[in-house]
Order: sequence, then C-alpha cells, then structure tokens
Amino acid sequence: QVQLVESGGGSVQNGGSLRLNCAISGDYLRIIDMAWYRQAPGQEQNLVARLTAGGGSDYSDSVKGRFTISRDDAKNTVYLQMTNLKPEDTDVYYCNVRGRWRRFEEILDFDSWGQGTQVTVAS
Repeated sequence: QVQLVESGGGSVQNGGSLRLNCAISGDYLRIIDMAWYRQAPGQEQNLVARLTAGGGSDYSDSVKGRFTISRDDAKNTVYLQMTNLKPEDTDVYYCNVRGRWRRFEEILDFDSWGQGTQVTVAS
C-alpha cells in the first residue's frame, strides 16, 4: 500500500512562511490526486488545496494567493508552500493521496493519509 510521511510544520510569527512536505512511498499504479487538509481540535477537516495528476489545482478561498501546492515526481513528494501566514491558519495539516494499486490480479483504489503536522502562527 501507499504510505505518507509529512514534515515541515512548526511555529512562525504572523506573516511568516512555512513549507510542508509529504513523502510518498509504496507500490502503486498511478496517482489520481494529492491534497492538503487541515483540522482544528473538535472541528471538521477542511480541504486546503488539491492537485490533480493532470496538473490542475484548486484552493480554499481562505488560502488563495497565499498557499501553493506542488509536486516533485523525482522525489515522490508533494509540497504545500504557505506564505503570509495568519493566526487563523493554525491547525494540524494532513496530506492525502488517492490513486490505484494492484493486488495480484485486482486493480484497487487507495486513499492514504499522513500522520498530520502542526502549524502554529503567533499573532
């Protein structure tokens, strides 16, 4: 199956920048899309940004113009570059990758999640 390991979270001041990394490993046939979500304690998980295999992207209104999702196929890594961070961006961020993998003669869908990384923005 597919495993995701996130890194890059931390604490910054209002207006600062961080880059989140999500390393993808495991056997798979193809990736359909990659995304970053965020979630505060006791709150729903919300989509931050999504990148399709074809290169299309979309962002939540709250991060448009400040965050950029990208991928490096050579490094099997998806990134979330975050600039002009605000206190309301404080959350746990999760990487999500969906795609297809082969198990013997079957082709199956996978929907993998990272362990989460904390981002804290001080006012």
